[in-house]
Formats: sequence, structure tokens, C-alpha cells
Amino acid sequence: MKHMTSLEDIKDIKISKERLIHSSNHEEILSGLTTDVYFLRTLDILRYMKLDTEIVTAEIFARKPGIFVGIEEVKNMLKDKAVEVWAIEEGEEFEAKDTLVRIKGPYKEFGVLETAMLGSLASASGWATAARRIKEACGEKTFLCFGARHVHPAVAPVMERAALIGGANGVSCVLAAKIMNIEASGTLPHAAMLIAGDTLDVAKVYDEVTPESHKRIVLVDTFKDEVEESLRIAKALGDKLFGIRLDTPSERGGVTPYLVRELRSKLDINGYNHVKIFVSGGLTPEKIRILSEAGADSFGVGSYISGAPAIDMTMDIKEVGGEAVAKRGRIPGIVENSKLKRIL
Repeated sequence: MKHMTSLEDIKDIKISKERLIHSSNHEEILSGLTTDVYFLRTLDILRYMKLDTEIVTAEIFARKPGIFVGIEEVKNMLKDKAVEVWAIEEGEEFEAKDTLVRIKGPYKEFGVLETAMLGSLASASGWATAARRIKEACGEKTFLCFGARHVHPAVAPVMERAALIGGANGVSCVLAAKIMNIEASGTLPHAAMLIAGDTLDVAKVYDEVTPESHKRIVLVDTFKDEVEESLRIAKALGDKLFGIRLDTPSERGGVTPYLVRELRSKLDINGYNHVKIFVSGGLTPEKIRILSEAGADSFGVGSYISGAPAIDMTMDIKEVGGEAVAKRGRIPGIVENSKLKRIL
């Protein structure tokens, strides 16, 4: 696919009537089709002025603190360009205004990719930062990211990969897990119980057809009282039951600390001390702390991570031809960060 270098290139873009998905593909991103149009106009002007090959140094910084993710995609956007690139490591914590990426080379080599680079870093860093807040709330306990259903499928793997780097112990999205070379995590949805008509029937078959190595965790809030259902399942599966999952909907008050305490108490009284309690459904760091104190062992988090706002990223030209420059309000010249490492 042709790389975008001018406003004239827009005329050659043809959108097939057979196009099934609205999201951009890899080739479209790398060729510059997702750029803001004014970068193409800039290149036309600079080319006319014979300045498009001017060596510039650009730096990317964030507007607020967070966890840095997305640089692998940025690196792939720039790997065939005549540029030098420095960046902090993926997963590194940063403060507002820290220099996160530095790019040096002819402006025409990377200018059109600014939109894609900033977007990749902003979204992924936002998701990773939310995951880190969840991890902090969990302490030594674990959590899984269940957020794929809340975002466009084109970015679901990006989001869950960022969550893993931010601190998640697993993800539900198959592609995200494959990209990270781990097994996807998940048990059974309400759909299985609703179609079969009884949670216990599903639990028994789940146990029969599942490999011994799989940790059997059964969702217990579909039909009956959660405690009653949990005891039925625990009696049937015995030591093979690893845990139960509470996902009580908000229409019934959601999962409360009182429910968790009651369930933990009755599981213990009936000899099922080994059964873990997993909780999901609209969890936030504050809810996790409360439920953890009540006795919950692990958590499934979706919308708090998937709905996290992107962390605004800005790219500034800091040197032109070796001379320090800056727009009004910014300090001219490069801003040092000892965490920066040469990556290209």
C-alpha cells in the first residue's frame, strides 16, 4: 500500500463496497491513512519550501502520570524509517511532562505517523494505568481482565495486552492471550446455565469434560440464592471444585460484602474451606478493597479498565537543524530523562 506523503494521495484512496469492518488494518495504519489531514498539508508546504528533509528532534510527553504502554507498536511504525528513536521501557511508570519518546531524523520520515503514534501510546497507557490501580487494590490477590466486550473488537487485544502489562494476572480475549503467549482465562457464562436450565447439571458436565489441570470455577447466581447454589455445587464436585464466581447483577444490588462474608462462612462450616470466591461485575478499586476485606479471593474486572480514559500524549518539535526550538509556553530544546534508551 502506498505511503501517504501529500494531500494528492487522498484522491487515490478507494474504499471497497465489500469492506466489512470500519476499523483500520495494519497496512492502513503503517501507510499513514489514519493521520490527521493537516500533517499531509504540512508535508506539502515543507516540500515546497525544500524543508521536508530538515533534521528535527521531536519528543513525546504525557499530560498526567501513568504506566507506559504502546511503544512496541510505535517502534514497528518507525523501524523502516531513517530515524533514531529513544524511549522509556514498556511498563515503566512515568510522571506528567516526562519525556517518554524522542525521535530524530528528517521530518518527512515520521511526521505523518504522529497521529497513530500518539493514539497507540495514549490508549494503551490509559488501559495499563487503570489495570495498575486495580492491582494496587488487589494487593497479593489476583484479577483477570474481562474488558474485551466493552471495546471495539479491533482494539480488544490491545486493551487486554495493556491490562496484563499494567498488572492483570490473565485475560479473557483469545487473541490477546495468544499475542502474550499465555492461556486465555475464563469459566462459563450465564448463557450455559440458562440454556441447560440448571446450574448443577452444567457444573457436573463441566467437570466431566474438562481436563484435570483446569481449575473448575462455577458461576452461581443464575437461578438460585448464591449461597444455596454454591453449597449444591460444592457437594457435587467436592475437592475438584476450585472456586465459585459471584456476578450478582446491579438490579439485585450487585455483589455485597455481606454476601461474600455469608458465603465464606457457610462454605467453611460445611467443610469447603478450599473453595475460593471469585467476584465480578462493575468492580472498581474501591469495591475490590471492600470485597477483599470481606473474604473475596480473586476478581474479574472489565469496564473499569476498558473504559479508562486515554492519557493525552503530545509530540513537540524540540530541535530543528540542531538548534533548540519550542512553541510559546514550552521550554526550547530537548528535555532529558535518564530512563530513555535507544530502541532504533
